[in-house]
Amino acid sequence: MPTGETVATFDSYAEAQAAVDRLARAEFPVKELSIVGSDLKSVERVTGKMSYGRAALAGALSGLWVGIFFGLLLVLLSPTSTTPLFLVAAALIGAGFGLFFNIVVYSIGRRRRDYTSVMQVVASSYAVVVGVELANRARNVLDRSEG
Repeated sequence: MPTGETVATFDSYAEAQAAVDRLARAEFPVKELSIVGSDLKSVERVTGKMSYGRAALAGALSGLWVGIFFGLLLVLLSPTSTTPLFLVAAALIGAGFGLFFNIVVYSIGRRRRDYTSVMQVVASSYAVVVGVELANRARNVLDRSEG
């Protein structure tokens, strides 16, 4: 945990970043600064309803990318192969495996969760903290830049 004095407190992370930017423009030694979030909360935003179709599409797309990656790897390791055929075959095999795997996983966990979401951790406030020896200098810079 960073030690020192709190020179400013903000409601959003963007405001705390802006304060650090102001200090950086004033040639303040930013390596001495920390942004500390307090009163953390976990926020889950529901983005939609999950269905077999959505699970299949998501699995096929992620499998497609894995297949393309392995196809390119095979082409690089075996230069005598027919490049387009290897890539197409690897992409289709990857999409098939991804589709199958995601449908199985969705079927198993369907009773517990039937929606998609994004999870993030947010803080109620953000403090800019600096060592005691530089605290007054940081406050002066921030006070000047606000006016």
